[in-house]
Amino acid sequence: MRKILVLFFALGLMSTAAQAQFGVRAGLSSANFSDTDFNSNMGFHGGLYYRIDAAFLSIEPGIQYAQKGYETEAASMGGEITETMNYIDVPVLVRLNFLPAINVFAGPQASLLVSRKREEGGDTQTSTEPIKGYDIGAVVGIGVNLPAGFNIQGSYDLGLSSLNYYDVDVKNRIFKVSLGYDF
Repeated sequence: MRKILVLFFALGLMSTAAQAQFGVRAGLSSANFSDTDFNSNMGFHGGLYYRIDAAFLSIEPGIQYAQKGYETEAASMGGEITETMNYIDVPVLVRLNFLPAINVFAGPQASLLVSRKREEGGDTQTSTEPIKGYDIGAVVGIGVNLPAGFNIQGSYDLGLSSLNYYDVDVKNRIFKVSLGYDF
């Protein structure tokens, strides 16, 4: 009984000290597939988040649009292949705030494929059939809180499930650099 009372007391203190805020975040990303010799594809990501701060710990669910894919040389056609896949990402991050300005974070992420564009030697394909329509992954990174509500962060997205891309076992790998603003 004593443990239950202590738990309720601790939760009550956290809820009174917790602050919540909406924010926007956007930036550049460098995406590729795992276990390939492809080149990274530069893209864009941007979206919204809702951060619940409680002392040194924050929970941050969000939703964002993200471009992923790769680039490589086409041996058969002598040109370049550029594959861009557009996803809606839904991360749920847990941030550890070590100092007032610096935090590290990690959490799961679900992604839904919304469109695809493959350019190869003047030919463009937009069918999403060659790739699985969703991705389950993880996000890790570091963030810095700046004055006036701004923040910057670097993160790495690791796809954990196979995309079954043309029946090949590959996973998304994305490095992101973002600028955010808390309202």
